[in-house]
Parts: sequence; C-alpha cells; structure tokens
Amino acid sequence: MYLRVNCTSHVSYSRHVILISPIYFWTHPTSPYSLIITTSVASIRVCKYVMESIQHRTVNVNGINMHIAEKGSGPVVLFLHGFPELWYTWRHQIQAVADRGYHAVAPDLRGYGDTDAPPSPTSYTCFHLVGDVVALIDSLGGDPVYLVATDWGAMVGWHLCMFRPDKVKAYVCMSVAYTPRQPSKKPVEALKTVFGDDLYICRFQEPGVMEAEIESYGTEHVLKRILTESRPGPLRFPKSEPFGPKNSPCPLPQWLTQEDLNYNLQKFQQKGFTGPLNYYRALDLNWELTAPWTGVKIRVPVIFVVGDKDPLYTTPGTKTYVQGGGFKNDVPLLQQIVVLEGAGHFLSQENPEKINDIVLDFIKNF
Repeated sequence: MYLRVNCTSHVSYSRHVILISPIYFWTHPTSPYSLIITTSVASIRVCKYVMESIQHRTVNVNGINMHIAEKGSGPVVLFLHGFPELWYTWRHQIQAVADRGYHAVAPDLRGYGDTDAPPSPTSYTCFHLVGDVVALIDSLGGDPVYLVATDWGAMVGWHLCMFRPDKVKAYVCMSVAYTPRQPSKKPVEALKTVFGDDLYICRFQEPGVMEAEIESYGTEHVLKRILTESRPGPLRFPKSEPFGPKNSPCPLPQWLTQEDLNYNLQKFQQKGFTGPLNYYRALDLNWELTAPWTGVKIRVPVIFVVGDKDPLYTTPGTKTYVQGGGFKNDVPLLQQIVVLEGAGHFLSQENPEKINDIVLDFIKNF
C-alpha cells in the first residue's frame, strides 16, 4: 500500500498530547501531564520532567561500551539513529512508546555520543554494527524486538534483518530504503561515476579531510547546515565551501530548539566526527564482505516512511525503485509505504506526533 500524508501543519491531539512549543509528546489520557501547555516556563518544566524520566546506562556489547537511553517496561522497541545524530533524536518516541506499555531503548551507536569510538574504519563494518545490536538485544533478554530506525540506523537495520531476522518482530524504517548489493561494481566507485566527486559519500572517504573541513567551519555551523538541508538530492559538499559561506546565518527550523542543538553540539565536540564518518569509509569493505548475500530477500514485516522533501528520496532513481516495484520485490513483506508531504529527512524530530502514531499503529499488529 502506498500512502501520502500531509505534514504541512501540526495538529494537537487534545488530552493525548503535551505541546512543548514547538515539540509534542504523547501521554496517557489519565496522565497528570495530559494537557496543552503553551507558556514557556511550564513547557520547560514538563520538558525537564520528560527528559529526566529517561534512564541512562552503559552496556558492554561486542567488545565496546555502549550508552543507551531507555524508559518503560514490556516488549522492546529498539531505536537506531542516523548521521549526524544521537539517541536524542528519538526523545519524543521514547516517551510515546513507554506510555503505551513498551520498553523503549535508544543507543548511541558505535562511534557516537557516549559510546566507544574505535579509530579505524575497518571497525565499522556491517558485521561490527549488527554485532553491537545483536549483543544489545541479548542483554535486554534476547527476545525479538520491534525495530525503528532512520538514515544510517536504517542501514544497520536492513543488515540486521538480513543476517538475523530472528531478532526482529517488525521494522519501521525511515528515509533509507533497502539497497540490494550490486555485484558488478563497488558502491563508492559506482556513486562517483553517476553523481561525481562532490557527492557527500565520496567526500567522506579520505580519513582526516572532512574532519578538517568541519573543524574549519565549527561544529555548530556544520550541524545546523546538515540538519536543515532541504535542497533536492543528491546531497553534495563541494570542495569550495562545502557547508556554505562560513559566516552565513543558518536559522533553526521550528522543530529544533537551541537547547536540542546544544545537546548534540556538546557530544560531537567531545567525540568528533571520525567515528560517524567511518561508517561511510567502510562501504566498500561491506560490499566485499556481503558477497554471500547477493540477491537475498529481506523477510521481515516492514513499513517504510519517508519525507517527500528528503534529499535521499529526491535523489534520481530512488522514487522509481521505491514506488515502481523494485523495493517490494526485494522486501516481500513490505506492508506499506508512507510519504509525508512537506517533510524532510529528520522525521522523528520534524513530525514527532505523526511518527509516534505510525510506529504504534504498526507494531501493535505483530
């Protein structure tokens, strides 16, 4: 099924939503916090309550220490973030699923935030990343989880469904559709041939180069530019001013507060970008390692959610694959495709109440 949803305006769901301008949180109708709050002081208090109610701990998985944020009890809903994000990207969803009787778990993935960051790109293969997630699932009891993932987290999710479908009940995938292995050419070379050297993936390949460019701009400027990117794809970072003029203003969108940005800023200033960039630097190695899985089908129930303004979705070839039958052929248990009109790449933050609804409505069926 193919569904388009209009996201040009935000809707409050009466007693079921706390409005923390401009952020929404889902609550039980009986919760003492089930009211519309519009004053800035009250908003800050409720936001603080929600954030402080999320528990944090470190788990040893696959030879690294992984930080996780969690809340609630019941079946596990595992959230995997993308680039350049952290567990924090799921702050709205953690509250929503916990209030509905699930155990929400959102890690900082390998290389990010308060999780260990091995320095070598060879430590970021799909086997390392899936190994981290499987070990985390086992530490939570080992039962299959409901998986919710976006961007690079979605890539890890596809590999998890490929290697260990027994660990996934159902998969809510955002922004990044399944990409079947093409045996004729390595992915970075293939992308460079089609889209040129300035494609972001190609620009991320040389160790130290992009890190130096990010440092020259400053972490805050770079995060703002990436998080607010809305130009049609493919996403390019030219060698001349990859993130725009250095002193140009970059206002935050309604869905991202300065406080939200500051949380991410602090973590990326502490950890740097080498770990996150190493995901891209391992792409060709992943291609080599996954040769035995060429042509494999993904046999996990999936719903795919994407914004119609997402630079990945607007990259030539993506819509044809997603809507033209190729995606369904590679993922036979694909249940639905939802295109959010007016939405970009960071759906869990841009449209939290809609994503909460989609996640909860989908996983209740499995």
